[in-house]
Parts: sequence; structure tokens; C-alpha cells
Amino acid sequence: MYAVIRTGGKQYRVAPGDKLKIETTAHENGAVEFSDIVAISGEAGKFESELGGAKVLASVLGEGRGDKILVFKLKRKKQYKKMQGHRQNFVEVKINEIQVNGKSFKEEAAK
Repeated sequence: MYAVIRTGGKQYRVAPGDKLKIETTAHENGAVEFSDIVAISGEAGKFESELGGAKVLASVLGEGRGDKILVFKLKRKKQYKKMQGHRQNFVEVKINEIQVNGKSFKEEAAK
């Protein structure tokens, strides 16, 4: 069971129990709800045709900043150099449940 969600200008393939880092998004009481669902698959090779009211529920594990990315610009023979650093903010979430068409899919217990 998995779903494809869209958040922060990117698409992510998620399943119950997955942990992922997404762009900073608003959350309340440590819970996030994704309602922009691209596709949901309950079985291998089959997709749900009706996605009305589908949503993915997640809990926030933490917030942070990613690794530094260095941007270096150079114009040769013109004595122009510029170095700039950037660290992107993120929120780490754990997918708890996928709801679609009155059905709810949660993480299976470890065996």
C-alpha cells in the first residue's frame, strides 16, 4: 500500500511507517495532513480511480536544516569570484495512515 503526495513543489512516494524529510510546512500539535494526493495503490499494479476525500496523515518527528550547499560563481580572466552558502530548512515526518474511499491503511505490526 502506498500513495504519491505532492508537497513543497515535489512529489513523494509514501507508505505507512515511512520517514521522510520535506520542505518546511505548517503543522499543529505535531500532526500534518496531506490532501494533495496524486495516486494511491492498494495492490501491486492497481490504482484507485476515485481520490475524492483521500488524505495522508503524518506526525512530526523534528525540524532542522540540511547540509550546506556551496554556490561558486567565477568569470575567468575578469577577476570575478563569488562564494555563497545555503542550508535548506526541513521537517521530518512519519507517515501514520492513508485514508481513501472510507478505507484506512495503517502501518502493520512488526513480525
